[in-house]
Amino acid sequence: MRPGPRKLAFGLCLAALSSFSLAQKVKVGYDKSVDFSKYKTYSWAQPAMPVTRPLLYANVVGAIDGELHAKGLERMEKDADLILIPAGGVDFQTVSAGGTPLTSTYTGPPPVWNATMWTGKEGRGELMGPVPDASLVLQFVDRRTNQLIWSGTVTEKLDIEQKSKSLELVNKAIAKLLKQFPPSSSSK
Repeated sequence: MRPGPRKLAFGLCLAALSSFSLAQKVKVGYDKSVDFSKYKTYSWAQPAMPVTRPLLYANVVGAIDGELHAKGLERMEKDADLILIPAGGVDFQTVSAGGTPLTSTYTGPPPVWNATMWTGKEGRGELMGPVPDASLVLQFVDRRTNQLIWSGTVTEKLDIEQKSKSLELVNKAIAKLLKQFPPSSSSK
């Protein structure tokens, strides 16, 4: 028995909604020989590049501190077990909403085609506003051995028009990233 159109539409809506909740892209790597349960404190290293968005940076640091505190780690100004090295930023990509394709090898007149096929409106495509991708890289270094023991990266698409929603997405991305710290094979 084939599903009816309503069931099929409902299934497609559920699939689309579930993809929104998985929007963050997380990658993690760690040294499998390390006993993470021995680490009790951490301190922040200075960012390699000057901070260009100080309010966003402060929010990120606060969210990370909160997640690590919930895991039983204490922040110290110096001589901590771990050194946390942050990196990242916001990269803006330009999105095109259809239109006449531009190629360097085509020298004839622009091809004729129906723009509504791609944009849903009449006329040529237009340049849409920039879509920011925010990326955060966290590296934990064992202070005593000066060895990288855990590294994680999370990327999230943000909406520059809705700043509070973007901050919420950033916080969720950080929580998702740090859910994998310490690694599950560790007894922390």
